[in-house]
Amino acid sequence: MNKEWSELNKLMQTQIKKKETYLDGIGTLLELREKLMQTIISFKDILQREDYNAIPFINADGYHSKTIAYSIWHIFRIEDIVAHTLINRDAQIFFSGNYKERINSPIITTGNELVKNEIADFSKQLDIDELYAYISEVRRSTENILQQMPYEMLKQKIPAESRESLQKMNVVSSDEKAVWLIDYWCGKDIRSLIQMPFSRHWIMHIEASLRIKSKIRP
Repeated sequence: MNKEWSELNKLMQTQIKKKETYLDGIGTLLELREKLMQTIISFKDILQREDYNAIPFINADGYHSKTIAYSIWHIFRIEDIVAHTLINRDAQIFFSGNYKERINSPIITTGNELVKNEIADFSKQLDIDELYAYISEVRRSTENILQQMPYEMLKQKIPAESRESLQKMNVVSSDEKAVWLIDYWCGKDIRSLIQMPFSRHWIMHIEASLRIKSKIRP
């Protein structure tokens, strides 16, 4: 793991545990996310459109077995779902911004159900400029939620009605490779969700994307 990202992530996790340092922890998280987002944005200056569909490690076991387009999609669909449907209990950016049509996506899910060439085929269909518009909007909306979130909310679990809303929306596939996400998210408190979908999950998939980039653009 990138040392700077790892250290910021560890610091954030320590800071948000205590009320006295909670706001500092949110600040550290925003700093980490800014650095990670700049890495994603930097791809636009380096990659050709077809590079986003490349899957050089198709048979590997790990996050790098995907494509860069898929990885970006996956990070922010999960964040949008968790931030809005499960925590804030309002409309996902994906739907309020009409992003399915704008991105030209064949799916509304996190994409966990896709494998190998399905991931490459999915990636080819996406409007990359609109995907970047989507992730920027999701990032801003999540960070607005985080900056307004009182420390006392961190120990709250996801309420049953939010789980029911999530299941009705079909934004998580019923495929066994995806459906476990519902139990995973809904079994966590909000602090745990901050520590995974909003931070560590970004790191894992962005580092995988950097590995893909290094293979196709050495």
